[in-house]
Amino acid sequence: MSHHKIAKIISGGQTGADRAGLDVAINLGIPYGGSIPAGRRTEDGTLPERYDKIIELKSKSYPVRTEKNVVDADATVVFTYSKMGSGSALTIRLANQHDKPCLHIDLSKRQDDEPVEKVSEWIDRIKPHILNVAGSRESSAIGIYSMVYNVLKNVLSD
Repeated sequence: MSHHKIAKIISGGQTGADRAGLDVAINLGIPYGGSIPAGRRTEDGTLPERYDKIIELKSKSYPVRTEKNVVDADATVVFTYSKMGSGSALTIRLANQHDKPCLHIDLSKRQDDEPVEKVSEWIDRIKPHILNVAGSRESSAIGIYSMVYNVLKNVLSD
């Protein structure tokens, strides 16, 4: 299914969708990175050191991190489950503001391989080299990590 080559995956390192993007990159051998607030701040504490390619910003602000990742990427995919949080809404707004392609996938509306097909077709169409993976935190969308991980692994595995 995959006809595209993502050169790098970036995210903000938050629990849930962000972390799933990083783990898929690591497990598939795709370079990864992204920016994180000062202190490597996430909702479950400090981002583990194993994510050593993430750049720590001087600002503690999540919105500053979000904007940097949107700007640094060629395109952003935002995964949510049912209710969209303020961070995901901000990500989409910033992508539009910076004229960057953005795809929103609500995993509560999915059927079988539909999210895999949507993401795959979108990536094939816009051909981003650097993909920003964003979306819901694990605390506000229990299980989103594994859902996003499975979608991205299916999309990006050759």
